[in-house]
Amino acid sequence: MGRAKDIQLKAIPSKVAMPFVKKWHYSGKVVKKSQLHFGAFLDGKLHGVMSFGPSMDKSKIQGLVRGTGWNEFIELNRMAFDDYLPKNSESRCISIAMKLIRKNAPHVKWVISFADGTQCGDGTIYRASGFVLTSIKVNRTILNWNGQIVTDKTLNNSNYKKVGMSAGKAKKMGAFPIPGYQLRYIYFIDKAKKKDLTVPILPFSKIEEMGAGMYKGKAKTSE
Repeated sequence: MGRAKDIQLKAIPSKVAMPFVKKWHYSGKVVKKSQLHFGAFLDGKLHGVMSFGPSMDKSKIQGLVRGTGWNEFIELNRMAFDDYLPKNSESRCISIAMKLIRKNAPHVKWVISFADGTQCGDGTIYRASGFVLTSIKVNRTILNWNGQIVTDKTLNNSNYKKVGMSAGKAKKMGAFPIPGYQLRYIYFIDKAKKKDLTVPILPFSKIEEMGAGMYKGKAKTSE
């Protein structure tokens, strides 16, 4: 574990978390609906942020685990760490965060998160932290539009619609999907809820079988 054991994780306000995420997350973007932020501190300074909040399509996600109440799950929607933190920092921070949620928000039974196997990675940290893999799907929602990376959701939101833009229109103008995958992971804070999962748990070997492996933005290739 090395110096990772010296990391202190504590709740921080949005006004502290958001600028850090914008600077260090590969997307450069925050999730505005994030409600809970944990800061990872080492040597007295902030070096990592984990942001949690409601899922974008909450009603659809809720059904992944039978009998889940509306506020009994949460999404880990941003995890950003700088280069200062030592090896194993991410998995240690996830472990502490789950314990803090269990203690301070006992109504939350499970956590969902998605790995961006198109621009970032296939979820190595999630697998090392006790998440189960529940979906691997081809992702065609991240577009290259004249060299700029933009998502379907962004182009279809109200701000773009006001100026007559949409994902469909952008594609007609030359925007094209970046090849890759999206992987869905679930962590059961309440271990008893695992039996209520309504979708299969996939073996991690399925990632390589489907050619969905990615690390630090580069696709893994089989020898």
